[in-house]
Amino acid sequence: MVVTERRLDREAMVERQLEQRGIRNPRVLAAFRDVPREAFVEPGLEEFAYLDGALPIGEGQTISQPYIVALAVEALDVKPTDRVLEVGAGSGYAAAILSRLAARVYAIERHASLARQAEERLRRLGYDNVEVRTGDGRKGWPEAAPFDAILVSAGGEVLPLPLLEQLAPGGRLVMPVGNAREQNLLKVTKRPDGRYEVEDLGPVRFVPLVGGAEGEGRTDGGPRRERSPADRQPGAGATAVAAPVALAQLVARALEPFPSIEDADLGPVVERIGDATLVLIGEASHGTSEFYRMRARITRELIRRGRIRFVALEADWPAAARLDRYVRYEDPRGKPTSDAFARFPTWMWQNEEVLEFVDWLRAWNHPRDPADRVAIHGMDLYSLDESAAQVIEYLERIDPDLAALARRRYACFTPFEADPAMYGYAAATEAYRKCEDEVVAMLRELLDRRLELEAREGDRYFDAVQNARVVVDAEGYYRAMYRGSAESWNLRDRHMFDTVGAVLEAHGRGAAGAIWAHNSHVGDASATEMAARGELNIGQLAQERFGDNAYRIGFGTHTGTVAAAHDWDGEVTVMQVRPSRPDTYERVYHQSGVPAGFGSLREPRVEGVRDELLDPRLERAIGVIYRPEAELLSHYFQAILPLQFDEYTWFDETRAVTPLGHARRVALGPGHPFAPVDV
Repeated sequence: MVVTERRLDREAMVERQLEQRGIRNPRVLAAFRDVPREAFVEPGLEEFAYLDGALPIGEGQTISQPYIVALAVEALDVKPTDRVLEVGAGSGYAAAILSRLAARVYAIERHASLARQAEERLRRLGYDNVEVRTGDGRKGWPEAAPFDAILVSAGGEVLPLPLLEQLAPGGRLVMPVGNAREQNLLKVTKRPDGRYEVEDLGPVRFVPLVGGAEGEGRTDGGPRRERSPADRQPGAGATAVAAPVALAQLVARALEPFPSIEDADLGPVVERIGDATLVLIGEASHGTSEFYRMRARITRELIRRGRIRFVALEADWPAAARLDRYVRYEDPRGKPTSDAFARFPTWMWQNEEVLEFVDWLRAWNHPRDPADRVAIHGMDLYSLDESAAQVIEYLERIDPDLAALARRRYACFTPFEADPAMYGYAAATEAYRKCEDEVVAMLRELLDRRLELEAREGDRYFDAVQNARVVVDAEGYYRAMYRGSAESWNLRDRHMFDTVGAVLEAHGRGAAGAIWAHNSHVGDASATEMAARGELNIGQLAQERFGDNAYRIGFGTHTGTVAAAHDWDGEVTVMQVRPSRPDTYERVYHQSGVPAGFGSLREPRVEGVRDELLDPRLERAIGVIYRPEAELLSHYFQAILPLQFDEYTWFDETRAVTPLGHARRVALGPGHPFAPVDV
């Protein structure tokens, strides 16, 4: 049964991760269907073998993302009679793929333990045309040369001369080459006259191997910085990353410590933010009190100084609209039918920290003219059925005939009200394909009446249009979830960014706002391994549109507690956060000895710290689910911190948010957006 499931997973991986991304060579696709990736991962990680990413294999190395291997292998154009050299055997997976395509494969691995395991694994699985050795991959395998094809598994700044010399006439070498901001996958072909032709196959993002070009390393994303001349000396790869103690001392001098959140001097931070149109304020988890409280503190300071007009939450539009009406003293528009933020994970917004900010904002807004009150908006798109209901409710008041039409058009979602994600499966059938056209037509009906309704209805019309947009994008999102790949992530973040754009326009010329979302949404995705998966995010889109007028603030912690669930739809639990790994940004900041502090990454106050932080490291991200037992796989990713954020806020030890229990919510009384609907 397990073998059958693995085979189906392999077929799905080939279809979704390779074919849908443009891998076309039938021999390459057949090789990926034939080789069991689960046999090349660490024991206990077999269930993750066909995920779209890299996996640890020991010695700090990884088995590469399937698409990255396929992209390079297809470019090699391996023939059945070819002799192939692979630099970086790792677990042996790429060598196994190449063995299905070539006559003979020679694989070099820097780490002796990995080389032994790869050799044993390949022999056990019957890949008897592969030879593995331990050695320096940059020097190649002279006694086995010449080679018809050479695959180098990690990025470098130059093409290694020994490898070029070991190519046979007509031979091909594929390797990613570039600097910090861009790398390109190069295909080098050796002409019969000994000259080389170089073909640029397009931009990629690879992480350099520890110790130079040997070893499989992390090829799952994350760019690297351009080295200084001293770094480019032979053998300098292993010392390119600054010693942790020396870097930690630089970070300690660069940080601006604060004794507590309420006593922190925010003057320098606000000065650095300046007149930014968007201030993107992150969190390294969805359940850490210090992240929420400092985010609220920064936002309050921006509001007091008149810098922003709204706060946009990583939350559904209808739920956030209830907060907005509360803080701006607007008509509650009828009794709600469900609790605000009742959908999993409730504690993400139903917590004491958010409650404190919401009540503060209501008090701040009270004496001010309605036009000057600061708003709260939601950016997310999960509220398909609730947003559809909001559109219908609005239309019933202004145009009953159009409301009836909306009810008919949205009827195709009715069977999926309890679980909208199931719509993605149904959308693959002919019966439900018309839903996309229906919801787009409904949005067009509203937009066509903009001139008439906007002047008459104001915010009510804007609210209805945004809900209609949520339905359109949610339909596409759930359909994309079924197809897999990066499409669903990108659709969601584009929707959130487009929503912020609509809010900026609605608030008028010169408006500015703060965005509250996870680090993975507000940091620049192009500076992380997300780029290798084809993913973008709000932070990247904001940087592209607003440049320096988008200011991105990230957060981090070493250890403490966090509110999270073990599984999706699970109960919230306060869990212990494991101390950060030695190869992470969090460990560098922990070793600085600063308990809490701000650190500018755009213009740090200590010369040299930004340059040293440009070396890619792991960074931790905890969402609504935390799995300490699989933390490396589930919660770490490669990033370049100074390109990801403009500012980094550090808390060495943190504690979990305090969810709002039922009794606490009842005590808030009727009319409060966090009160249960039956109060």
